[in-house]
Amino acid sequence: MAEATQEAGGCHCGKVRFEARGDFTSAISCNCSICQKRGHWLAFVPASNFSVTSGEDNLTDYQFNRHVIHHLFCQDCGIESFARAKGPDGSDMVAVNVRCIDGIDLATVTVNAYDGRSH
Repeated sequence: MAEATQEAGGCHCGKVRFEARGDFTSAISCNCSICQKRGHWLAFVPASNFSVTSGEDNLTDYQFNRHVIHHLFCQDCGIESFARAKGPDGSDMVAVNVRCIDGIDLATVTVNAYDGRSH
C-alpha cells in the first residue's frame, strides 16, 4: 500500500479548491449513471483528511437515486472535484476526483473498474 500524501486540487475555473490526505496512486472508475458520463476516477479519504480551502459557497449539491451521495460541483465551471457520503461503516468520507488533483500524472494512477451500475 502506498504512503498517504497531502495533495491540493480544485475545479477548472479555480474557484473551488481543496486539500486532501490519502493514497492517490490508485482510483476506481465507476460505471454508474453519473460517473460513466463524467469520467471520474475516484479515491476515497476520511472526511477528517479533507478540507475545502476556498469556494465552499460556490458549490451546488446534486443528489439522485437514493439521495445518499452529495455530488458537489462548481456552479461556474460545472466540475465535480469531490463528493461527500457515508462509508460502508457509516463514517463520513469524501470521494476525491483524482483527475482534479494539481499536477497529477494520470499515467501513474492504477485504475480499477467498479460496477456501480449493479449496486
